[in-house]
Amino acid sequence: MRHADAFLQSMMHPHPSALVWMRGLISLCLLVGLSCAHAADPETYPNKPLRMIVPFPPGGPVDTVARVVGQRLSTTFGQAVNIDNRPGAGGIVGAEIAARAPFDGYTIFVCAIHHSVLPAINPKLPYDFWRDFMPLAMGATFPIVLVAHTNVPAQSLKELITYAKAHPGKLSYGSAGNGGGTHLAGELFKSLSGTDIVHVPYKGSAPAMTDVLGGQVQLMFADGPTALPQIGGGKVRALMVAQAKRSALFPEVPSATEVGLPGYDAYSWAAFVLPAGVPREHAEKLSNEITKALSNADVRKQLLARGAEAQPGNADAFTKFMRDEMSKWARVVKNAGIQAD
Repeated sequence: MRHADAFLQSMMHPHPSALVWMRGLISLCLLVGLSCAHAADPETYPNKPLRMIVPFPPGGPVDTVARVVGQRLSTTFGQAVNIDNRPGAGGIVGAEIAARAPFDGYTIFVCAIHHSVLPAINPKLPYDFWRDFMPLAMGATFPIVLVAHTNVPAQSLKELITYAKAHPGKLSYGSAGNGGGTHLAGELFKSLSGTDIVHVPYKGSAPAMTDVLGGQVQLMFADGPTALPQIGGGKVRALMVAQAKRSALFPEVPSATEVGLPGYDAYSWAAFVLPAGVPREHAEKLSNEITKALSNADVRKQLLARGAEAQPGNADAFTKFMRDEMSKWARVVKNAGIQAD
């Protein structure tokens, strides 16, 4: 009882030094509370720079989309959007970093086609896409074009398929790497056309195209930014855009449907997600502004000049798109027996 009485007396008549300590604690609590309220307020968000994690090196197609959209967001919000390139393991390194980032709405992850394929190739990923991320918005697609070295005896896709069937295993195609969009486009083509063409993986699109130009491999399912200058310079022959409709990037190149491969739809892409748990108001604000940015004529023009086609779409649109992509590529991976490097 004596201890209880002493405690009550100390609270009723605190020592001056205790008063200073209590006042400081109260002030700190008020500041923290106000800071949290300010950060959670959708009217003031974002009130500091944003971080956009790109899981590939600077200069590539996904990085380009991030920088063009990031610049637009920076202008809209009046805050810097810092691009943080974290390449490695085919997109796994950047995804793991993003999945562990604070869910305060200040970290955006730019995912790619690789992240729809990886679950089918690698069952031991250090993250789970649907558990650790929340879809934010669509981004852009990169058309894939089937190109051939000029010494390939085929002027059209029909002639190429006829030649490949008559010479199984003789033709080879280069890709930007095992399990990437350009590899899967080739495997899907082989399945639909009934051809036997050898896959030769490279560490990126540039070295693959270099060997196509040199004749070391005869074919490549090349992404738009890689194919555009070579087709324009007449160094390779474009046989088909690997999608149902013609591409604005290659208006003279026939689509898969036109050349007799209906249902063939393969392209690389980039999109935007957030670490799971970001406040709904913040996510909606970001989603709306990214969608607006991709609908802007100047942004679309910038992306097209770099080999990308803007694809505006909100979180719901990307959710459906991602589920469809995962399902499609899981079938291709299984049928082709693709495994992680």
